[in-house]
Amino acid sequence: MKKKSITVAILDMYNGEPNQGMRCIIDILNRFSPFVSFKIFDVRGKCELPEIEKFDIYIATGGPGNPLEGNGSWDVKFFEFIDAIVKWNNENPIKKHVLFICHSFQMACKHFGLAEITKRNDTSFGVMTIHKTKEGLKDLLFEGLDDPFYAIDSRDYQVVQPKLSVFAKKGAKILSLEKIRDHVQYERAIMAVRFTDHLVGTQFHPEADPISFLSQLRNKEIKDKIRKLKGKRKFRNMLEDLVDDDKIYRTNETLIPNFLRSAITDLMKSKKIMSN
Repeated sequence: MKKKSITVAILDMYNGEPNQGMRCIIDILNRFSPFVSFKIFDVRGKCELPEIEKFDIYIATGGPGNPLEGNGSWDVKFFEFIDAIVKWNNENPIKKHVLFICHSFQMACKHFGLAEITKRNDTSFGVMTIHKTKEGLKDLLFEGLDDPFYAIDSRDYQVVQPKLSVFAKKGAKILSLEKIRDHVQYERAIMAVRFTDHLVGTQFHPEADPISFLSQLRNKEIKDKIRKLKGKRKFRNMLEDLVDDDKIYRTNETLIPNFLRSAITDLMKSKKIMSN
């Protein structure tokens, strides 16, 4: 049997907590079978991190808790992993591609010193509109998505107050922002960043599908909390958004596949050049 040519490492940041994100990521990766294989690494629970030489693509998941806190072991190794990826890409023609999601995105923003990470006044949980920036409009990550597009958001923390001089120095780009909230004076959180040509991250959950979110609503406590937070009308509208083919379904079927296709195309091109 021919060996699969593209290897993906999933960096599990869920710390052993039940979640739907891992199922969704695996489901998306399976759409690329038999050309892609993957292995899961329990970063927070077992301090597992992949050997960079053995994998082509990395997806770091979301997870619970404060992104500013760690135990001094797994978090240190995670930051060392990010530095090692950047170093590898600076020194090698065949690049490593990384997608950071939610919790890991916040940690990456902190590590690169791009912005402030703050606790929200209340939990953001539900369907949200994501607005592309000028850079986001032309980024391949969002190709095929409307402006704004819809995504599942689930967070107690946010990335705000971008340090634009640091962005400029590192060549990083803000790709999207959260919706404008006219009735409050809160600043808009950053929802996606391209850290480098090969490292990108989203605050929202591009892997989420309607099934994953609806499964959360089976928990009466969560359901009542969201209903109280949003009110009956907005809660009902959110449920309608969930089953709209052009909203959450489209994001699930578009963003991570865009990331994977772009990475695979780059990797195959680079490997072909190196083999000639």
